[in-house]
Amino acid sequence: MEAFFRTHAYLVEHTNVSVRRTLMDEINWNGRMIGIKGTRGVGKTTFLLQYAKEKFGAHDRRCLYVNMNNFYFQSKGIAEFAGDFVNNGGKVLLIDQVFKQPNWSVELRKCYDSYPNLKIIFTGSSVMRLKEENPELHNIVESYNLRGLSFREYLNLMTGNNFHAYTLSEILHNHEHIIKDILPLISPQKYFHDYIHHGFYPFFLEHTNFSENLLKTMNMMTEVDILLIKQIDLKYLTKIKKLFYLLAVEGPKAPNISNLAHEIQTSRATVMNYIKYLADARLINIIYPVGQEFPKKPSKVMMHNSNLMYAIYPIQVNEQEVMETFFVNSLWKDHKVNQASKDHHFTVDGCRKFKIIDAQSEHKQRCNPDTVYARYNTEVGKDNLIPLWLLGFLY
Repeated sequence: MEAFFRTHAYLVEHTNVSVRRTLMDEINWNGRMIGIKGTRGVGKTTFLLQYAKEKFGAHDRRCLYVNMNNFYFQSKGIAEFAGDFVNNGGKVLLIDQVFKQPNWSVELRKCYDSYPNLKIIFTGSSVMRLKEENPELHNIVESYNLRGLSFREYLNLMTGNNFHAYTLSEILHNHEHIIKDILPLISPQKYFHDYIHHGFYPFFLEHTNFSENLLKTMNMMTEVDILLIKQIDLKYLTKIKKLFYLLAVEGPKAPNISNLAHEIQTSRATVMNYIKYLADARLINIIYPVGQEFPKKPSKVMMHNSNLMYAIYPIQVNEQEVMETFFVNSLWKDHKVNQASKDHHFTVDGCRKFKIIDAQSEHKQRCNPDTVYARYNTEVGKDNLIPLWLLGFLY
């Protein structure tokens, strides 16, 4: 146990978080069992350590961080370890990568039933369906999603400001006023293209090659998150990777399921399942027509965020497609985005119409009053013309 406390103290002491994640204030920390899901690379480990630092500090032995990567847990279950921790005065156990432990959900249930004064906060992959696939956890776990950095969080990180988030309704109705509070302090356009290229994943701050890091992360998403958690045989890995590559280089459009099935030599049904797994891993976003969802054929498959588009060789990145990817990714957290009947048109929450346009070529546009035009290559807006970058302030 002492070795774990030493590691915990070292990690917490050396956790320096430049930007406080919005999710930290959205979680109900009174719960006894809290699950934090998120795609690889978005900062789940740092988030746990930040919680420990804020609430307990590095040397308070009532709180302990452990990672299921540790080989020790191959022979000792979570429940047994938690019992030792509680007997030593432990109150809050932070468990990273919980899915690495065999029978993890059964073990967590044992902890919940056996140690009523113990709080467990654990992280898992975005591929996991905590409650649906683990009936033991039904009604006892509160699940939250940690996403990559929003444009707002990125701006706060890069400029030292403390801009707060807005709802979609606030942005649509007050964007002209909101912009007047932001523009005197910074020029969003100066930072927007850097964010689009590398700002979604916090590891851009590390002194390593970002593209190599991102490629490594993308491989881990398929090799560990999809294969391990979905219990898929290793021999199918190449098919899943090839499918992802084909979807990426085709760009955001309706996938030809028959062609894809032929390319990776599998059935149409399996292709649809793989597409769903890639979406669960947060490698792609699936866009459906209004009123439809899986297992219907998507009307469009896009990269999950714009950073991924720059990591796939030899994609020639198209500005319009990048901006539409940013739009979908920004709204995806709290809103349902569907494909409308025309190109570049989206329907949000079943009722609001959006079109993504380039402000520098808008003289060709005829504006409809029932459509919101999210414009890129501009910092300002008026009426139903809003600057696209401001949608990066939704979380």
